[in-house]
Amino acid sequence: MQMHPTRYPTDLSDEEWDQIKSLVPAPKSGKGKRGRPIKLERRRLLDAIFYVVRSGCAWQLLPHDFGPWRTVYGYFRAWSQDWTWTFIHEVLRDYVRQSEGRTVAPTAAIVDSQSVKTPDQAGERGYDAGKKISGRKRHIVVDCLGLLLGLMITPASTQDRDAARPLIKTLVQTFGRLQVIWADGGYLGALVHWVKGLRPFGKLHLEIVRRSDHTRGFQILPKRWIVERTFGWLVKSRRLCRDYEVRLDHSESMIRLCMIRIMLRRLAAA
Repeated sequence: MQMHPTRYPTDLSDEEWDQIKSLVPAPKSGKGKRGRPIKLERRRLLDAIFYVVRSGCAWQLLPHDFGPWRTVYGYFRAWSQDWTWTFIHEVLRDYVRQSEGRTVAPTAAIVDSQSVKTPDQAGERGYDAGKKISGRKRHIVVDCLGLLLGLMITPASTQDRDAARPLIKTLVQTFGRLQVIWADGGYLGALVHWVKGLRPFGKLHLEIVRRSDHTRGFQILPKRWIVERTFGWLVKSRRLCRDYEVRLDHSESMIRLCMIRIMLRRLAAA
């Protein structure tokens, strides 16, 4: 086993690296290769990216022992554009579900959204009048383990029901065994009938989990707590306390990277 000194708490352990190393694109090689030589080994490259996600530092402030920050950011950007992060995330999610004794294809899911502020930057954003937040909204769908099944980033002004349609449509096309999707009252209305229409002769339906009008104070709602816990996981990474990314695909990649790190830790401990 390759030994790798741990310099930061965010570095991959040997067990975690074993889980992901076969999924990371290998350096290009072969005769007639052009361009600069590889400056960073793949493991150290991932350590640097996970450091940014967890610590929340700007790319330019990445510690020098990780290597040139432009190189690290270049790989993050390239692997966001070619779906590498999505591929790694989905493979690890299947591994985690299997390790928990579940089938790869889920039959149930939970949908919700989270509005987060954005600093002064370029890129899409809007104002969520309900939460009084100027920024973006994260629309996610998770399974019963809290693992990410679907993701969409929109301006905060986007209504939950409007974003849910393309998100759920893609989800249903991807997971053919899906039968029930739980949501809060913000998704009530025509969306319930629309979801049923995606499979008119199937069991698929959108079930609204409502808060009791007679309950005061904090209340744990069935199924809804699962997606709320996932949002809690995300904001533990300081890069995700706000949306610092200019590009929406980079925002999605940051969320997937956070979940990748969580799943690696879970798989290594299994």
